[in-house]
Amino acid sequence: MNSHDKLLIQLRLQTLALHRGGQVLAHFPVSTARNGAGEQRGSGCTPRGQHRIRLRIGAGCPLGTVFRGRRPTGERYDAALAAAQPERDWILTRILWLTGCEVGINRGGTVDTLRRYIYIHGCPESEPMGEPRSHGCIRMRNHDLIALFAQTTIGMCVEICE
Repeated sequence: MNSHDKLLIQLRLQTLALHRGGQVLAHFPVSTARNGAGEQRGSGCTPRGQHRIRLRIGAGCPLGTVFRGRRPTGERYDAALAAAQPERDWILTRILWLTGCEVGINRGGTVDTLRRYIYIHGCPESEPMGEPRSHGCIRMRNHDLIALFAQTTIGMCVEICE
C-alpha cells in the first residue's frame, strides 16, 4: 500500500471506491446515514472528511457473523434471528472502524468519529444499497465487504465527501 491508496465514499452517490496507485480498482454500492452528513455525536449522521482505518475486525469469521460491541456474538444472521429481533441494527461479517484525522472536524470533542463508533460494516441482504438508511455507519453487502476487507490495511486513508 502507498500514499495513493484510499477508500472514497461519496454520500450523494452512495458509493465506495477503492483507489490503489491513483487508479480505481473497485466500486461498491453502500448505504450511509438516513440523517445525512454530519459530525456531531448523537446526530445519526455520517461524518465527512479525512479518516483512517483504525481497526480491522472479523478476519476469518464466517459470512453473516453477528457482532455486538465489535465482538462476534457466536450468532450467524438468518431469517429466524431477524424475525426474533426485528428492530436490531445488524453489524455483520466484518468491521472497518474509522478514526477522524481532522481536529475539530471529525476528531476530538463532540465530533470524534472513533468515539461515535463509525464503521464500514456488513448488513442483512434485505437492506437496500444505494440509499441512505443507516444510523451513521457505512453499510455494505457482505460479499462486497469481504472483497474490500482483503484490500485494506490499518491506517489506510478513507475520504468521505458529499
